[in-house]
Amino acid sequence: MPTYLAMLAAIYAAFLYAPTEMVMGDVQRIFYFHVSAAIVSFAVFIGVFLGGIGYLVTRNRFWDSLAASSVDVGLFLTAIVLTTGPIWSKPAWNVWLKWDDPRVLTELILLVICVAYVILRAAFPEGHKKYAVCAVFGIIGALDVPIIYMSVHWWNTFHPVVITMSEVKLDPMMQQAGLVALGAFLLLASVLLLQRISIRMHNMITKDLLKHLREQE
Repeated sequence: MPTYLAMLAAIYAAFLYAPTEMVMGDVQRIFYFHVSAAIVSFAVFIGVFLGGIGYLVTRNRFWDSLAASSVDVGLFLTAIVLTTGPIWSKPAWNVWLKWDDPRVLTELILLVICVAYVILRAAFPEGHKKYAVCAVFGIIGALDVPIIYMSVHWWNTFHPVVITMSEVKLDPMMQQAGLVALGAFLLLASVLLLQRISIRMHNMITKDLLKHLREQE
């Protein structure tokens, strides 16, 4: 219920509370969901990185579950980013997302890595080799996140730089709406992540128990 209420609050803040942007008009309201999904996805991929490192160091399956679950949620959020981007870009700048744009390209690479990760997990049999390969692949994918963030500073891109380390170039009411949307996406991602980890750990324990019982027969 709190997640539903948070998302409703985000919708209210984006479409009713925040003022209309003078240049882009109402289409700018996609900004609140597009940027929030992107920021939260960056946080989720920290889980992929830490989970991969944790498993390679300890071989503890919890870390593998954290990494795999984070990829699931990160894939969902990255898909939202790449879906809302063109919807915002076309009416605002009269162009669908340019696939040669550095930020779009690096974000697309992250999506492809996530899909490849999921395919790898399905292709390999259960065991250390599968978890180790996925850990390495996940770490490589997570390293793309800082490149995505810095792409607008390193290369020429049509993406506007609205949020920097020193300032937020938005009307105060827009900032407040953005924070509400960010909080809603953060809560949604947290709930999804915890659910995915819980399911994976439950399945792991069940499989180990069944294997132990078969060995005792």
